[in-house]
Amino acid sequence: MKSTDCTEKKYGLHGFFLFSIFCFLFSALAGCGYTTRSYVNPNIKTVYIQPFLNKIDITSEYSENRKYRSYFPLLEAKITRAVVDRFVFDGNLRIAKPEAADVVLKGELVNYARDPLRYRDNDNETVEEYRLSLVVNISLTDRKNNKVLWQETGFVGDATYFTSGPSAKSEETALNDAVVDLARRIVERTIEDW
Repeated sequence: MKSTDCTEKKYGLHGFFLFSIFCFLFSALAGCGYTTRSYVNPNIKTVYIQPFLNKIDITSEYSENRKYRSYFPLLEAKITRAVVDRFVFDGNLRIAKPEAADVVLKGELVNYARDPLRYRDNDNETVEEYRLSLVVNISLTDRKNNKVLWQETGFVGDATYFTSGPSAKSEETALNDAVVDLARRIVERTIEDW
């Protein structure tokens, strides 16, 4: 008598079928490649986020319709806090003081743009939807070797918002969404493989 015949007689065909499914699922899950580990060099464990600088020239002309660029006071501080919070949430790198950090993240806010996306029907003057964009220049430096690991100019975080209707929100709320998006993108860029 073969062993499969014995298994079928002892446990029945149903038991044999369940055992086969269990073995298949176990082997499939054991080989799963999902991980929460980052691509950061294993020697890099801490980061210092230097307070972002505001380099927006609010006195320069912006467009024919608006004389000056938009400006929100202390926007650079809000971005710095959001980036710190996002690193804490992510957990791949710990926040450290400048003298104890493995790497230093530096950034400067260079533009805040509010661009119309959609106008009200048959009205080319009333904007229904805007896109807010926060543009920064950022770099990550190895503090011990004083070597720039990567740098990006024109790095953008954005959000869209409606001015009316059920999905309407204020420009300030949309700005908070854009800050969160920017912080998320900065952290993702930092923990990816350089």
